[in-house]
Amino acid sequence: MSALPAGTSGPAVLVPYWLAATQRSQLATAVRQALSRRPVHPVAVVHLEDVLTELHVAAARDAVWPASAARVRLATGWDPDVLPVRLSAAELASLLDLTELPGSVRDILGGSASS
Repeated sequence: MSALPAGTSGPAVLVPYWLAATQRSQLATAVRQALSRRPVHPVAVVHLEDVLTELHVAAARDAVWPASAARVRLATGWDPDVLPVRLSAAELASLLDLTELPGSVRDILGGSASS
């Protein structure tokens, strides 16, 4: 283990948000709409594109290593289509800034529907 130099931030922490297939689809649609319909800050564009990538990675991760998510679904009683979508704080903030984000997805991501 080594210490980081002073003033250097550590790696981004990715937090899993468990989303059903419908919610993942709604999230992808909202991101694509935001990227195509209005000017978005260039940094936010990178974060939103990373979210689209993570949506694909989540599905691929479940195809390659299905047991991990299956154990969580079994323990929680969630439906078989629920997968963890791992987001950084910056990605989450960019998502919560989207007016296109459906309230049901916003609620899962920790934002209030009125924001």
